Amino acid sequence: MLIKSHFDLDVFQVAFKMSQEIFLLSKKFPKEESYSLTDQIRRSSRSVCANTAEAFRKRIYPKSFISKLNDAEAESAETQVWLNFAKDCNYLNSEKAIEIINKYENIIGKLVSMQNQSERWNPLK
Repeated sequence: MLIKSHFDLDVFQVAFKMSQEIFLLSKKFPKEESYSLTDQIRRSSRSVCANTAEAFRKRIYPKSFISKLNDAEAESAETQVWLNFAKDCNYLNSEKAIEIINKYENIIGKLVSMQNQSERWNPLK
């Protein structure tokens, strides 16, 4: 498949789906977490998508491309941390939290692979 935009990237699609799932799950978090855990997990999960989109648009600049992918990777790891907090606070059941954490591990792997093969993504080469 020809990748014409960030929307075509598998990693973007998976990250977007996960951020939507996190949004729905976090609606059930307690009100006292509104300005802490709930906001943070939503922000970091959405940031994975935003940084991936920015990276794709900067792919002709290898250092910028890699930097943005690294930002997306860091946001994925941050999301995993917030998921662990949600699990340990009993806001998410362990099975669901571990399932999503593992999906973010897959996202991280895809982002690292893109970083390691950055020259492949440059449309000018």
